[in-house]
Amino acid sequence: MGEHHPLRTPEEAHALALAVGDAMWARDRASRELGMRLVDVGAGTAVLEMTVREDMLNGHDICHGGFIFTLADSAFAYSCNSYNLVTVASGCSIDFLAPARKGDVLTAHAHERSASGRTGVYDIEVSNQRGEKVALFRGKSYRIKGHVVEDRPAAAAE
Repeated sequence: MGEHHPLRTPEEAHALALAVGDAMWARDRASRELGMRLVDVGAGTAVLEMTVREDMLNGHDICHGGFIFTLADSAFAYSCNSYNLVTVASGCSIDFLAPARKGDVLTAHAHERSASGRTGVYDIEVSNQRGEKVALFRGKSYRIKGHVVEDRPAAAAE
């Protein structure tokens, strides 16, 4: 964690992660249209929330797993791009642990487990407003070329 920018202070890394999160959020129509909220972004971490709406329910009157997957996948994207190095998914899996129902507020907490070279592994836990675990998601990332935002040293940004 933090291997991508070993010379950054924790404060600089957090400020960069926030700037990257804001820039991505401005372009992230899918997450916004699903009603997600970007709660926090840090170096290798992210927290997103989503309220389960009626149009997200499946034939069993519970939240369609694809919406839970999408929430976790969005948290994964924000956490693995937080170093301002454009990063995409190379694979992911999800385990559904409990149903989510209409009105539930789901929170996805993403944490970097490993980052080395161009690859990373991130775990995302999705829970409801009662703290009950709804799903566990693991994403594998691959860094490609480019930056999300112009990466300026903190002194030059002031």
